[in-house]
Amino acid sequence: MSSVSGQSAPEQRPGARPARLRSGTRALAWVGGGLVLGWTVIASSILAIDAAGLGSSRDQAQSSQAAFEQRLAELSAERDARAAEAAAAQHRFGVALAQVSQMQSQLLTSEERRRELESGIGAIQASLHDAMADRDAAQRQLALTEETVATETLPQAERAQEFSVALDILSGELQSAAAERTAAQAKAAEAQRTAQALAVERDAIVARNEEIFAQLEDAVEMSVKPLDDMFRKVGIDGDKLLATVREGYSGQGGPLTPMGYSSRGNAAISESEARANEVMVSLGDVNKYRIAVSKLPLAMPVKSAFRYSSDFGRRWGRAHEGIDMAGPVGTPIYSTGDGVVTYAGWQRGYGNLIKIQHALGTETRYGHLSKIGVKVGQKVSRNSLIGAMGNTGRSTGPHLHYEVRVKGRAVDPMSFIKAAQNVF
Repeated sequence: MSSVSGQSAPEQRPGARPARLRSGTRALAWVGGGLVLGWTVIASSILAIDAAGLGSSRDQAQSSQAAFEQRLAELSAERDARAAEAAAAQHRFGVALAQVSQMQSQLLTSEERRRELESGIGAIQASLHDAMADRDAAQRQLALTEETVATETLPQAERAQEFSVALDILSGELQSAAAERTAAQAKAAEAQRTAQALAVERDAIVARNEEIFAQLEDAVEMSVKPLDDMFRKVGIDGDKLLATVREGYSGQGGPLTPMGYSSRGNAAISESEARANEVMVSLGDVNKYRIAVSKLPLAMPVKSAFRYSSDFGRRWGRAHEGIDMAGPVGTPIYSTGDGVVTYAGWQRGYGNLIKIQHALGTETRYGHLSKIGVKVGQKVSRNSLIGAMGNTGRSTGPHLHYEVRVKGRAVDPMSFIKAAQNVF
């Protein structure tokens, strides 16, 4: 037998024992596994972050919509409050005007009574003067009678009788004159007291008129100021606007009745009439302003939920002459004021476009529409449905391009929208 150490080792069968990998191969395998595990962790994190961001965006959108709806409700409540305040101011003005008319009538009546009393006092003074003249004449007659009785040669009894009769007559006349003088003095004192009372009453009426006129002037100023501010914000000259409205609404007529005027004159009444005329002129201006407001495009073109996606001004190096309101395709679009359609069709850049000419030189434009619901020459009123929001023309998404032009010059539509919040 041969030695064991000299024999060759038996051949191993494949698969009998696992083959050992080299150290480099094992390291490469560990690195690959680590990369796969890291990539799995990173991808899971990205997916989790995207999901969280999507949820946050949805919550933010819901919060924005809720805030917008709440703001719309607040604007509606403020509009109702402003309308109630305007109605209350109109009612107060009517009551105050009636009070002014009543007080002026009372003042004129007081003036008539005072003039009558002055005439009565003059007559009483004339009567008193006549009575005093009669008394002086009677005294002179008495002296003459005494002298005549003393110089005559009548018997003593006859002179005594005549003297007694003369004294009786003179005494009666003196008593009558004294009574008339006392009565005249009493009437004069009563007339003076009445005149003083009328003067106090007249001063009270004048003071009350002053207070009422001050309230009326304050009320008119409070009514005119918001309208002045609104037209100044939208870039319209208030004086020219009033002149334009006055030309269109200047019809007058009816029979004219001659007015009565006091021949004596009264500074207080003249001043009150002047102030009343100023108040009436101011109220006429308020009425003309409201006529102009009813003709301006001050309503919202979009009543549904939307998002302001672009403002008026410079954009991408060019002028953006309107504002953009983004929303779903098909969102209803309404006319913002009474007017006449001057264009309804396709125009380069605008896509489907509607132009509406309003009063006082204003024009509105509605671009990128998906549908046009009006024709050229058609008359539309405020809040009339004219089309639907779309994505036509040079547009990156569905929205309304809304423009307002005054005498051909583009102005910021937001000035009209914000100004309307102070009026409606």
